Amino acid sequence: MNLFSAESIRNVCVLGHGGSGKTSLVEAILSKAKVSERFGKISDGTTVSDYDPEEIKRQISINMTVEPYEWKTAKIGLTKVNLIDTPGYFDFVGDAICGVRVCGSALIVVNAKNGVQVGTEQAYEMASNKGMAKMFFVSNMDDEYADFAAVVAQLKEKFGKSVAPFRIPIKDGKKIKGYVNVVSGRAFTISNDVETEIPIPDDMVNSYNEYHEFLLEAVAESSEEMLERYLEGDTITDDEMRSVLKEAVRSGVVAPVYGGFSTGTTFAVRSLMDAMLKYLPTPIQCPPELAERDGEPVELLGNTTDPLAAMVFKTVADPYVGKMSIFRVYSGVIRPDSTVYNPNKGVNERIGKIYMLRGKKQIEVSELRAGDIGAVTKLAQTQTGDTLCSTHIPMMLSGISLPKPNLSMAIVPKSKGDEEKINSGLTRLSEEDPTFTVENNVETKENIISGLGDLHLEVICSKLQSKFGVGVNLAAPTIPYRETIRKSVKVQGRHKKQSGGHGQFGDVWIEFSPHDGDDLIFEESVFGGAVPKNYFPAVEKGLRECIQKGPLAGYPVVGLKAVLVDGSYHPVDSSEMAFKMAASIAYKDGLPQASPVLLEPVGRLEVVMPESQMGDITGDINKRRGRILDMSPIGGGKGKVTAEVPLGEMARYSSDLRSMTQGRGSFSFEFVRYEEAPANVAQKIVQGK
Repeated sequence: MNLFSAESIRNVCVLGHGGSGKTSLVEAILSKAKVSERFGKISDGTTVSDYDPEEIKRQISINMTVEPYEWKTAKIGLTKVNLIDTPGYFDFVGDAICGVRVCGSALIVVNAKNGVQVGTEQAYEMASNKGMAKMFFVSNMDDEYADFAAVVAQLKEKFGKSVAPFRIPIKDGKKIKGYVNVVSGRAFTISNDVETEIPIPDDMVNSYNEYHEFLLEAVAESSEEMLERYLEGDTITDDEMRSVLKEAVRSGVVAPVYGGFSTGTTFAVRSLMDAMLKYLPTPIQCPPELAERDGEPVELLGNTTDPLAAMVFKTVADPYVGKMSIFRVYSGVIRPDSTVYNPNKGVNERIGKIYMLRGKKQIEVSELRAGDIGAVTKLAQTQTGDTLCSTHIPMMLSGISLPKPNLSMAIVPKSKGDEEKINSGLTRLSEEDPTFTVENNVETKENIISGLGDLHLEVICSKLQSKFGVGVNLAAPTIPYRETIRKSVKVQGRHKKQSGGHGQFGDVWIEFSPHDGDDLIFEESVFGGAVPKNYFPAVEKGLRECIQKGPLAGYPVVGLKAVLVDGSYHPVDSSEMAFKMAASIAYKDGLPQASPVLLEPVGRLEVVMPESQMGDITGDINKRRGRILDMSPIGGGKGKVTAEVPLGEMARYSSDLRSMTQGRGSFSFEFVRYEEAPANVAQKIVQGK
């Protein structure tokens, strides 16, 4: 492949709802660019993008992939386009976010049959938040239920005046035979990839006029002068309109809509590929990337002569190749057999060979210049979101903000002895996917994996089997309840045992009472040497061992104060072990008398959802024994609910919220404190033990 500088590169993130046709569109583009060996199909598992065994099995995109190709138009010349095909399912949104982070524009795919879906809204929001240029492509137009006009109406209703159709498909029944160019006012039929100009069909004149007016409105919004002329009824010529369209699209003011793609063919793909070169920005035309150098911000303008600055935005754990880091170069040039600095980890990393990736294919290159995307293997400590820069001029790019995992499950080996393999595999997979975490719960002795949904964790388990050869099951994690007491008691603990020779004797009186802290408070107020001081540590040790299991259900006891007030000893038979046993007896006899109660963990829940669904969310939180703390609008038609909810009621909240909001809701949950569980709840938990 040729080497390109930023002036001749487009970095385009392909976004959309799951099943909208992103991967099929990418496949058609690669076929049209003649860089793929065959036109792959998702149903056959032969697409360039979805090569992972899990993707082939499930027929969905799970991982982001980079698909570069070269394309040329008469006016623009040879250009490299780095398409980043991203997953559309919510469980894998982390890869979509990473793709958006390094691209200058977004190609949002909308299925003509299904129209605007939740994933379409999220894609538009992600791209808009970054200030990216946006382009819509309406796929599957040959479906009998496809309605281009209805999709455009939905897009305009949801995203406003910026939406402007640039090309309208001409249909003959189900078959698409050409298009009307709204910008130029010309119509064409296409046969065997040859375009023939025709008059605009009579039944499409009204649609053309309507869409041309849409385009004028969008253009007027991009310029105060144009807006003033438009409002005054002055005519804006097509030449004037075309002169501002490029900048309007690049700045995100206008979002073109293209239609005509038929799944399984490359029909109308060429016009889309031409349009991406014409309207979407090069890295130099995008707003400058900011880095921090010596504590000061510095703009990276995409120059190859400037110091190196690159960001790793994806890590792949390949069992054969090893760890592969995919990066975007923002400044300078990166070359093989060089040393770079990772300021996030404070270490130097050795660069071996450098590759361009196309799906799973690795194409070795001699260098990568500012604006381009590539990969390197075997970086020891570099992770997703880290910066790679010159060892002489260190600088750091801002990282990638990813959603926190919100569904946790305990992972259980199917076979004994696989624990080490499982831990190794999970570590590798967590490097690959930052939205997935692994934690060993010391208290419950469980390995807890956390992700963004049921499908996410299911795929992790499947990858453990396919990549690392270990089978696992998932189970609900144990809730770490606590126990405490509500009143004070004074009890005796007496341990006496005689079995010939020296016996065992220890006698203590201990006052147990509640306190506000978590840890055990041990004190002594023994008078007259009733219990020698050298036995005090043994009494405390005995109690500390006992509080690991409470009197109700065997959960750890917190908020306990124990005061040794009296006792007795034997000059021969007393020992540290005897007093330790005596303390244990006092604990076991005393705590059941001190009104023991069960404590449950309570966390702070923050839910963001469409305002129209706030009532449903608060009602559901109340059913979960939650306490609403705040309800407020946050703009953009969304609201936020803040509440405190017991952890035991949150087990399936990720799936339930997704179902209630059709995927439009998100939440965070963090532990706050322990509270006394209601009697009926405590009874069920105790009986369950």
